[in-house]
Amino acid sequence: MSFSFNSDDFMLKNKTARRLFHNYCETLPIIDYHCHLSPKEIYEDRRYNNLTEVWLGGQTEDGSYVGDHYKWRLMRSNAVPEKYVVGNNAPYKRFLKFAETLELSIGNPMYHWCHLELKKYFGITEPLTTETAPRIWKKTSSMLQNDPDLTVRGIIRKSHVAFVGTTDDPIDNLEWHEKLAAEDLGFMVCPSFRPDKAINIQRPDFTEYMEKLAASVNRSTFTSIEEVMDALSERLDFFISHGCRASDHGLDYIPFNECTIKKANEIFTRAMSGKSLTTDEIEKYQTTILTRLARLYAEKNIVMELHYSCARNVNVRRFVEEGPDTGFDIIAKNTCGRELAAFLSDADLMNKLPKTIIFSLDQSDFNLIGACMGAFQSDEIPSKVQLGAAWWFLDTRDGMEQQMRAFANLGILGNFIGMLTDSRSFLSYARHDYFRRIMCNLIGQWVEDGEYPENEAALKRIVEGISYYNAERYFAI
Repeated sequence: MSFSFNSDDFMLKNKTARRLFHNYCETLPIIDYHCHLSPKEIYEDRRYNNLTEVWLGGQTEDGSYVGDHYKWRLMRSNAVPEKYVVGNNAPYKRFLKFAETLELSIGNPMYHWCHLELKKYFGITEPLTTETAPRIWKKTSSMLQNDPDLTVRGIIRKSHVAFVGTTDDPIDNLEWHEKLAAEDLGFMVCPSFRPDKAINIQRPDFTEYMEKLAASVNRSTFTSIEEVMDALSERLDFFISHGCRASDHGLDYIPFNECTIKKANEIFTRAMSGKSLTTDEIEKYQTTILTRLARLYAEKNIVMELHYSCARNVNVRRFVEEGPDTGFDIIAKNTCGRELAAFLSDADLMNKLPKTIIFSLDQSDFNLIGACMGAFQSDEIPSKVQLGAAWWFLDTRDGMEQQMRAFANLGILGNFIGMLTDSRSFLSYARHDYFRRIMCNLIGQWVEDGEYPENEAALKRIVEGISYYNAERYFAI
């Protein structure tokens, strides 16, 4: 059987998949529980002028770069000059360069994502090529500038989004969240607590950040880890008062290197005085803070998200020129399975293990995490500890299927909380559609291969749960 590109049955290669997707998943709302969208842009209901702005972004007033670094990496792979990759000039020329790049990107999920977005938001079904680019540019620019459904809020509503979980630093005053909460949006926008800068004691800006954190709780400075934890707890309460349901940690690897609180305070004092630390000392401090945060999250019913195995900013020259989050990160290899288990066990010993989602950028960790989650479940909620969705470099068809196979092999796939965008682009909600199609195709194939019965009620519950209802329950939305 042959399939036409980007049809209504795109990625749905068996009859069961098509039935499951169209009957149960296609129109369900979206819970985007982890993303990097701007609450300010949501409040201001930003309107984009063209696809270059919404897809490629560029340099901001403060000199940093904001945009989709997936796309930037593709363009660099096609030898596109950097001024067209991240520069603010010549938006139409930048779009053409991206169109040239995309046309060659067969097999890359970006090819699928972009065409799903063109179809979903602009009604465009013809492929983006060097030939079609001028008329696609003209049509999309006109719609972005004039269509009432294509402002930021309009895009969110058009995507049937019920919940947006942004990523926010503990010192953030949550001004834009407060303003959004005062309006009847038809969807929720809530902050997520990301205290990475309070954990990264090895970073050169650690002491400067500690001063900012102290100021956020009306202190002049911190003299102990206990004071740091009091401040983080106070800020977490502030976030909870604004609807926070989750924390997020971006870690190089999962550390677990216990020490006494006295030793941890000695390490903290050394760092605050500007002295360098050994790897052993860094891990001891990080373990002390992370273990206490995990217990705090359990007490306050906050989901703990752990993202690890990313090596960031590996191209030193480009990092110096353009800064972080510009597309120069890679997958890292770590062997921290025992440390992960010890970290979870530490909280479990005190009956203070929070709901936990574990993401690794290394797909070889999927089975390890899947096995680990089975050792720390409880009767509080189904699949309290979860293997996170295929993340970043892994949110491809292959990566998604491998993640779901690991979840199914070692746990209960029917309890999986599903996809997230992890994105800075408002059009990327089409990735939820992409994921649901891949999920229904995988499950449909198992049914048609005779590996699961044609139990319609059970299949409906499974695919609807993964698409929406499991996340709704897990995050108490």
